[in-house]
Amino acid sequence: MLLAPLAGPAAAQGPETGQAPGAGQGLGFNTGQVVSPLLTIDPDVLFSGTLYGQRIQEELRDQTEALAAENREMEAQLTEEEQSLTRRRPTMQADAFRAEARAFDARVQQIRNEQDAKERALQQIVAQGRDAFVRDASPVLGRMMLERGAAVILDRRNVFLAVGALDITQEAIARVDEALGAGDPGATTLQTGPEAPVDVPLEAPEEDSGAEATPPAE
Repeated sequence: MLLAPLAGPAAAQGPETGQAPGAGQGLGFNTGQVVSPLLTIDPDVLFSGTLYGQRIQEELRDQTEALAAENREMEAQLTEEEQSLTRRRPTMQADAFRAEARAFDARVQQIRNEQDAKERALQQIVAQGRDAFVRDASPVLGRMMLERGAAVILDRRNVFLAVGALDITQEAIARVDEALGAGDPGATTLQTGPEAPVDVPLEAPEEDSGAEATPPAE
């Protein structure tokens, strides 16, 4: 998305006083913050840079590693069973072998389906965690918008060109950490469903009170 074109020569001077652009303009609350209807943020950097996002990512890594270890254990077990069946085949009746082989194949397929379901659930947890983060961080971002006189925060990755002062990612990381810390998994209800635009409050919220049969693939 392109931002508004740069001002022409007529805007090179300030107001009627002739002051240079930016002198006495573009500052909010005497903090040196640029006042603009548009701000930008990098959602991925915001998520991975906050204690909240890092906690979710760490939990995901732990669960991913646990699932991978479980897959390896099951693969080893099924491989051993398959080899045992192969070794016993010469001594088995054909009907008995076929029945045991079919049962083995069915078990492998069942295990594969169960592990695939766990992987899908893990991906759902990732989406839910990010949704919860956006929901909990939105009041913080809303306050930042009010402080800077902004109406919209754009995804920086979709902006072709912008003044660096419009990006609030690093400040947002610090503000979210201060307000939310690592979050509270026990108090957060994760919601499922497609992502939706985030509506921020129009009024400043109250201050926070606290804060081969083939074994399953890895």
